[in-house]
Amino acid sequence: MSWLVFSYSLPSKASSSPRVTLWRRLKRLGAIAFNSVQVLPERDECLEAFQWLAQEVQKASGEALIMRVEQFEGLSDSEIVERFRAARRDDYAELEAQATALANSLDLEARGDLQERLEKLYRHYADIRRIDFFDCPEGAQVMAYLNQMVEALTPAPGAIAIAPAALDQYQQRSWVTRPRPHVDRLACIWLIRRFIDPNAVIRYAKTAAADEVTFDMSQGDFQHQGNLCTFEVMVRAFGLDDNPALQVLGQIVHEIDLRDGQYRQPQTAGVDALLRGWLLANFSDAALEMHGIALFEGLYATLAQERATPLDSSAPQAAEQ
Repeated sequence: MSWLVFSYSLPSKASSSPRVTLWRRLKRLGAIAFNSVQVLPERDECLEAFQWLAQEVQKASGEALIMRVEQFEGLSDSEIVERFRAARRDDYAELEAQATALANSLDLEARGDLQERLEKLYRHYADIRRIDFFDCPEGAQVMAYLNQMVEALTPAPGAIAIAPAALDQYQQRSWVTRPRPHVDRLACIWLIRRFIDPNAVIRYAKTAAADEVTFDMSQGDFQHQGNLCTFEVMVRAFGLDDNPALQVLGQIVHEIDLRDGQYRQPQTAGVDALLRGWLLANFSDAALEMHGIALFEGLYATLAQERATPLDSSAPQAAEQ
């Protein structure tokens, strides 16, 4: 395993401000201090971060050096990884303590203030998760705890019966949805091509032909039901709701589409901003579909890795993209 090592020095007469700023920057990057050097795993984003930091040091009339190290004498890779996990474990413990303090105040504070404080906790979680390079197990536990708190603030929805859909009846079919696809429809398109029929024909129109499968239209085969968005309905209909990564993906789509505050996931704000940007840039339907499939495939791969979900375990019939 390879590591990036960052070493720097500032002029002895330099004020404390640059030193404090560098220390804070290194902490936000998730770097681990070994004696007088800072260490990150060898990844492109880590190298770029150290390179930017080196420029800051040079602007402060200091010197900086970035090195790639294959092995530390007297320190195994597993021991270094454990140091990174220990640091993130402390971060997650601090976040959990904040969440516990908030949970203890559920009956004492106004709902609006609680929602705002929950948003801050989720943003804090996202910051930690970004530098959790080696998947500290406590991260998933804290996320589950935060989600339980959200459920405590959200009225439980009534049971919604979704009619099952047989996968073999939706092969080699033509699908249709409204033009200008946004989050729910783009997620459904990805789901169709990823888990239902990789060769499906998808058309954009306001009306459907008699033999076409409709989704997320005012009337048709798959649409909103109760408080479920179309993506959630399709996941349940095709028996994919036991897939943990798809469950989280459904929560992200649900919140962007319905904005009812039912779910909080750290990726939601970024996905929402990206999708709105595509509409503002006036992408064509074909471009929206292409970019949407790439976005949701990448997001699903990340969620599957975080939850140890085999990428094709939920639908072995689906072909690779």
